Amino acid sequence: MTKNKLFSARYVAGTAMLTAIAFILMYLEFPIPIMPSFLKLDFSDLPAVIGAFAYGPLAGVLIEFLKNLIHLPFTNTVGIGEISNFVLGAVFAFTVGMIYKHKKTKGGALIAGLCGAVAMALISVPVNFFAVYPLYYSVLQYPEEAVLGMYQAILPSMKSILQCLFVFNLPFTLVKGLISVVITMLIYKPLSPLLHGRR
Repeated sequence: MTKNKLFSARYVAGTAMLTAIAFILMYLEFPIPIMPSFLKLDFSDLPAVIGAFAYGPLAGVLIEFLKNLIHLPFTNTVGIGEISNFVLGAVFAFTVGMIYKHKKTKGGALIAGLCGAVAMALISVPVNFFAVYPLYYSVLQYPEEAVLGMYQAILPSMKSILQCLFVFNLPFTLVKGLISVVITMLIYKPLSPLLHGRR
């Protein structure tokens, strides 16, 4: 078997394994007391970040796509939540993979992870404001006032959805990404031989 075929088989097997783990992790979500109930912490982006480190940025995006595609039949948001999860996760994993691809050191990995988490947090505001939340309003018939009310129940001074996205969603998404980065930094080296087929 040629080196390219070995790499291809390892790539497919590794990506499939990480996708399966990511799908399972989607169901392990935790509510945060200081956040609206629909914002829950999960670690399903973690396998995509690991995949981006191991196989490159496109592998990370592929894991995010497949994870959400598999989850689609079980959705309770007619796919809106999956679209949001994919877009944000893809930005995260792609950014991580692209930076690490050009600087494969421990420091490079840390910079890649931090940049990926920041990119995901920043993109979460326009994605939610211009696409995801309007879909909730129109498709699920969930009024904007009701969504705003869920934020105001925690912080009454909130006056608009955009303000809520900056105050709540942006830091929440950033912390979520940073947690994945920390865990990846701790477990990637022990996992690397398995992902790359080395002993």
